[in-house]
Amino acid sequence: MKNNIKLTTWLVGSLLTFSSCTDLDVDLKSTYTEYPDSEIAKEAKMAGLYYGFGGALGRRYMEAALLSSDEFMAVTFGGNWYDGGNYIHSSLHASLPGDAHVDWAGDIPAAITKCNQAIFDLGGEDENNAEQEALIAPALAMRAFYHFIFMDTFGATPKLDHLIGDSEAIDRSPRSEITKFIESDLLRALASGGLKEDVDASTYGKPTKWMAEALLAKLYINWAVYTCDDVATYDPSMTNSKLNDVIKYCDDIIASGHFNLSDGYRKKFMPDNGYQIKDFIYAMPYQNNETSTRANTYARFQFWPKFNNDGADGKGLFGITLSQNAGGIFIVTPEAADRFCLEGDERNEIIMKGAINYYDISTHTMGTEPYIYNGQQVVLTKNITILNDQMDLGNDLNAWCQGYRCIKWAIQADDYNLYNRNQSNDVPIFRYADILLMKAEAILRGATATNGDTPQSLFNQIRSYCNAPLLEHTPSLNELLEERGREFYAETWRRNDLIRFGKFEDDWGYKNQYHPEAQTEKWRRIFPVSVGLMNSNTNWKQNYGY
Repeated sequence: MKNNIKLTTWLVGSLLTFSSCTDLDVDLKSTYTEYPDSEIAKEAKMAGLYYGFGGALGRRYMEAALLSSDEFMAVTFGGNWYDGGNYIHSSLHASLPGDAHVDWAGDIPAAITKCNQAIFDLGGEDENNAEQEALIAPALAMRAFYHFIFMDTFGATPKLDHLIGDSEAIDRSPRSEITKFIESDLLRALASGGLKEDVDASTYGKPTKWMAEALLAKLYINWAVYTCDDVATYDPSMTNSKLNDVIKYCDDIIASGHFNLSDGYRKKFMPDNGYQIKDFIYAMPYQNNETSTRANTYARFQFWPKFNNDGADGKGLFGITLSQNAGGIFIVTPEAADRFCLEGDERNEIIMKGAINYYDISTHTMGTEPYIYNGQQVVLTKNITILNDQMDLGNDLNAWCQGYRCIKWAIQADDYNLYNRNQSNDVPIFRYADILLMKAEAILRGATATNGDTPQSLFNQIRSYCNAPLLEHTPSLNELLEERGREFYAETWRRNDLIRFGKFEDDWGYKNQYHPEAQTEKWRRIFPVSVGLMNSNTNWKQNYGY
């Protein structure tokens, strides 16, 4: 039986404000006969397009991306947080279609449908109409971005370039075709002149010219990966025909003068970050208040699990009692921990390790007074001892102290006392630092250098602002990958990097010990499509191997 793409999955939250799933018998066609010609009308029509990835990035996508990389591994404490294997499956490269870390996939087609509705309502079906093209440019850029997220994560992707009719069934298109479609939407949006170039509070979290160019650079640096329809056959020695295009768009962003590395490393990820951070080209805004529909829960999983208090005097890690603790099940892999070793490097401070002192939540700095839990100083060890195949460490102080923790995404007390561990830290998606390192990588891979930049000079711009030792030679590709591992730690790009560099199947954490097949099952470079989407679209084929 062949089912259509159902509105229950694709339009949740898109056209109505319901939170429940129900079949919707609605006409998707708008009653507009002319598109609105005011900036206010345009912005009103676009307002719902920008945050369709916010929920997934705030938790479930984050789980999939971080745990499948060499940055973190998931553990349990006496079976607590096993949750059907959701977390450890990603760590072991053993994901299942029913796992929660892939159950956000339906958010993306729903967001694309919003983009297509806006394009239709604003009269954007005629590509030869320059005025209309400029008007719909933000929707085109967001449509490209959402297709990119689905394609990067799940491979073959439904090509949604129009509103879906009631009786229309859409299959998934090969990755190479979607890659070229993403490129065409971005080039179309840029050519229209309709993407803003301003970088301020009014454009923050929205698609600007620079966001579109950063996405093109990211698409092009991965071009050889994405145009290889069988993900298992990709090899980093394959020719990338788009390397000079990486340079082109990186240069345009650099020349814009809007972005720089003037902000301190840790400052960029604090709860009060936002449009003022000069490194952010495109970020997802989050807010912890009771009216917010978007918040992230990064610290909940990455911090020490019992930091709220010690059960005795109530003085927790931050010197105050917090009403809720954390899961604390994301352990920094020993391999990742070893990267944070450069003398003077500010990035070292995001790894909590060894003997821990009380942390000043107001200044986000570690103090000098030992942090005591139930009469003992907390001392974190780099390595862990697993008790069973649920990745159980036990459920006592010894277990909780195994593994270093990441404190990059610092919290405010209200996050835990008032807002159910929901954080206000905005999450950058494209950063200026990434532009510099993508340009360096493209040159190393054979692109023509421009503007006097060399891989070494670009690399050292990163080292310099972090106060890390400067490199005195041309970096190797492996050194560049290691630097990306420091600079973008816990920002969800590491899986993408490891695949491009041919390192995704390498041995780290306990992945290959408990799932040795992960070394050869290269089809796991993409995730399974969720049960919900497969059930709603029975004409789809599940990704190979799942």
